[in-house]
Amino acid sequence: MGKVVTLGEVLLRLSTSPGIRIPLAQSFHVQYGGAEANVAISLANYGHEVYLASKLPESNILSESVNRHLQSFGVSTRFIKEGSGRLGTYYLETGIGERGSNVIYDRAYSSFSMISKNEWEDEEMFKDADIFHVSGITPALSLYWRELTIELIKQARESGCKISFDINYRSKLWNQSEAGKTLRKILPFVDYCSAGKLDALYLLGISESSGKDEMSHYYRAIQREFSNIKVLYSTKREIISATANKLTGYLWNKGKLYSSTTHCMEPIVDRVGGGDAFSGGVLHGILEQMNPQKIIDFGTAASALKHTVEGDCNQFNAEEVIRFSSLGSGKITR
Repeated sequence: MGKVVTLGEVLLRLSTSPGIRIPLAQSFHVQYGGAEANVAISLANYGHEVYLASKLPESNILSESVNRHLQSFGVSTRFIKEGSGRLGTYYLETGIGERGSNVIYDRAYSSFSMISKNEWEDEEMFKDADIFHVSGITPALSLYWRELTIELIKQARESGCKISFDINYRSKLWNQSEAGKTLRKILPFVDYCSAGKLDALYLLGISESSGKDEMSHYYRAIQREFSNIKVLYSTKREIISATANKLTGYLWNKGKLYSSTTHCMEPIVDRVGGGDAFSGGVLHGILEQMNPQKIIDFGTAASALKHTVEGDCNQFNAEEVIRFSSLGSGKITR
């Protein structure tokens, strides 16, 4: 098992029941989430030593709830700071049928987004760590976070850490031009990268594929420009409705593309966090030195399972993911 450090903001999630719109909602379901926290929970479920670096409001009952949420899954909160500000929030209007879900962010002046110095500079946060994982959501939060993300990545590399980066583009946080410029500063330091077709086209300016083997085209082009990236991975999602999707995983390693079986997910209980569960599954496979085909099969199965439970995070251990992957859809485990 490995040691992993993730960095990111934890958010309070307030979601409606299916069929209820936010303006008419009289109650909300409460969960806690955040891309990097979700990856941390997945990896802790798989038995790894995992730490989340973040910042929460000082002496706040919501901060206590966040810590309990993380600790209940085995994620260490040792590197979570406290200070002024508030806990960021997002509202989820749950989609159904042909109407997709909608997210409204309320995260201005959050404790994490207002960080203005490296609060982990004197910490031995990356000592003996195998992987440092961060996503594109963090540098999107402020101009300073664009600088600090790179500073922490360099700090991790100097400690011998491999860098995992999920592009995770959010159009409600920054535009494509801003994201593309920042990515070109970050990607030269990255070892494992979650990037899809749209990231290649609109954030990295790669020409559109004219052939059938499009993922190989995009990954080959990315690796040509950023030769330091050892593994690239993503999912392809076919959306039939808000509660019926097909999901296929892809992984690029040593010049070869690997794909998973296609998972038909219907009905979807909760799509949020499916990509984080996928990243967590892929990183687990890398840490366990699985062969590339097993890595992508495990990661995609983990993502498909996440779609069957409420909340942002994956709730399954490695044995359950492997059993699900081998049994197939809907079979009873006796």
